Formats: sequence, C-alpha cells, structure tokens
Amino acid sequence: MSVTLRIVLIVMSILTSIYVLVQIRKSQLKIEEASFWFFFSAILILMGLFPQIVNFGAKIFGVQAPVNFVFLGIIFILIIRLFHLNVKLSQLENKVENLTQRYSIDENNRRKESKKVQ
Repeated sequence: MSVTLRIVLIVMSILTSIYVLVQIRKSQLKIEEASFWFFFSAILILMGLFPQIVNFGAKIFGVQAPVNFVFLGIIFILIIRLFHLNVKLSQLENKVENLTQRYSIDENNRRKESKKVQ
C-alpha cells in the first residue's frame, strides 16, 4: 500500500471524525448514529497506520493488491450500513402508517361523537 494512500486514509478519517463531531454539536446527528462513523474512521486510521493488517487481509482473501482489499472492505462495511438503514427506514414507515391509521380512526370517532351530541 502506497504512502500516499495511507496518508489519504488517515487525513480523511480525521476530517470525517471532525465533521461528525460538528454535526453532533449542531444536534443534526444522534450519538448512536455517530458511533458507526467513529468506528469506521478508526478502522481506516488503523489501516493507514498499520499496512501489515491490509497486506495480511489481502493474502487471506486472495486479493491481488492491498489497495483493492481496502476498497473491498470499505464497500462491504458501507453495504452492511445501507442494509441496516433500510431496515430502520422500513420500520419507521410502518410506524408512520400505523400512526396515520390510528389518527384517522380517532378523528372519525370524534366526528361521530360530535354528531351524536348535536
């Protein structure tokens, strides 16, 4: 793995961590969500500081170049994250649908009761 790639990994990871901290301070990102990005940045920093880890992983998985292993790892982690976010989105959509239905039923019941009173 080249020195340039190692420096880019470390610098971008540090910048990502700083950006995440700024978003937390602005209350635009929950700490639970930020933990993923801190973990992800830490992994990239470790890859940049210890290229032996990347070389070892590339040999184990049969990847020809260590840089390809870095990209493979990043893509794999982000795909898992995307799947997790899709699951959360589906759950939230179901909750919104249920809430909308309950609200409609309650509103309908209120109308019926107001008509009975009149």
